[in-house]
Amino acid sequence: MISLSLHEIAKIIGAELIGAGETMITNSVETDSRLVKAGSLFVAKPGEVTDGHLFVSNALANGAVAAIVEHKVDEEINQLVVKDSVHALGLLAEFVVAEVKAKGNLQVIGVTGSNGKTTTKNMLREVLSLAGETVAPEESFNNEVGAPYSMLKITSNTKYLVVELGADGLGSISYLAKMCKPDIGIELKVGLAHAGEFGGIEITENIKAELVEEMDSNGIALLNIDDSRVASMASRTKAKVIGFGTNEQSQYRATEISLSLEGTSFIFNRPDGSKAAVRLQILGEHHVYNALAALSVGDLLGVDRTASIRALENMNLAERWRMERQVRKDGLVVINDAYNASPESMRAALQTLAQLGRLSGKRTIAVMGEMAELGEFSAVEHDAIGRIAVRLNLSQVVVVGLGAKLIHMGASQEGSWDGESKYFDEISDALGFLRGMLTGEEIVLVKSSKSANLRYLGDDLLEETK
Repeated sequence: MISLSLHEIAKIIGAELIGAGETMITNSVETDSRLVKAGSLFVAKPGEVTDGHLFVSNALANGAVAAIVEHKVDEEINQLVVKDSVHALGLLAEFVVAEVKAKGNLQVIGVTGSNGKTTTKNMLREVLSLAGETVAPEESFNNEVGAPYSMLKITSNTKYLVVELGADGLGSISYLAKMCKPDIGIELKVGLAHAGEFGGIEITENIKAELVEEMDSNGIALLNIDDSRVASMASRTKAKVIGFGTNEQSQYRATEISLSLEGTSFIFNRPDGSKAAVRLQILGEHHVYNALAALSVGDLLGVDRTASIRALENMNLAERWRMERQVRKDGLVVINDAYNASPESMRAALQTLAQLGRLSGKRTIAVMGEMAELGEFSAVEHDAIGRIAVRLNLSQVVVVGLGAKLIHMGASQEGSWDGESKYFDEISDALGFLRGMLTGEEIVLVKSSKSANLRYLGDDLLEETK
């Protein structure tokens, strides 16, 4: 956060100032009082479970010198009173990003898509950090609170700001894009994630397109042209369009993609005709797109090409519980990908599992839970995933939780299996079954939305039981 006085902040966010206006914010802006340090600004926001106004005293005790509040609180702290503290957070972030851009060399890279945002964001951090101070969100801080919170981590010396733009309905990505004004906007994929919540994939496409629609002619829209819905966004932006993918029309292209238990490899083809081999430790051909996006941005911004590739090759995982591969002492391979799930990412993960099984000769076990937020598409998509598991000839399907039961039913109806698909209401029962049947000669994929809590089951499978 750049240093600002309370007088300045009050003007930026339209607040009533109660206290000493000359007080300077010299540290971070925090929405969690536990993270406050001396000189911080605390933002008290209402929440679904609790209210940030109840923690102003904690923030004060931890060193906060002021608080943004929606009503005056009975604490001896400087207060900036606004109607909407979350909106005020956004206004402050917008000002700070514009200020640093105007005074320095800041480049903003925005990332959106139905799948792959967090992995791509992490890859961008690794690449861009080679060339200068880089700020990127922790975890999946990509909504109206998390995105501006991350933006406010920049300083006057920040060279690159990576912003993950999550969708929360029409206008949500536009709101964040206007706030950070990306110089490069990455569109990864339009899929069924959140489609039930939004009302269909067409609306999802319109929401995702808001990123490049907000960009001007000085920007670059980096589009995955293997995805037809993303490719069509070329006509919806004033920015210069550059494509990436496996398509021959891609300026940045991946060829010779191969997969093994050690990771994913491909040849990175650049617009100038040069090529380079890339050997990721991260599993899954679908992660090639994320790597392509990160390497393309690095190339466009002049980051050393060899160092960029080495940075991605040194990443041993995309993110905790995202295609996280671990090997038990007896040889059991567990791929824990149970943080997010959509029909597209579920298919990609199952295809990866099947391919790894063919390459290694190991038995393939898919442990699957619910794909959340599919709405009216939920029944047909869960059923389809079960049928795909059969067609991929997986050794065993284990379905956990009532919300995912149609995966089991789809698998059972697709083939004449004899117990190859098992259903369990409870995670503990599924874990017991798995522990009883695993010998160490298997690859186990654990895949679900975060709400299904299967990521912990994946962790538990790594514990030796014999």
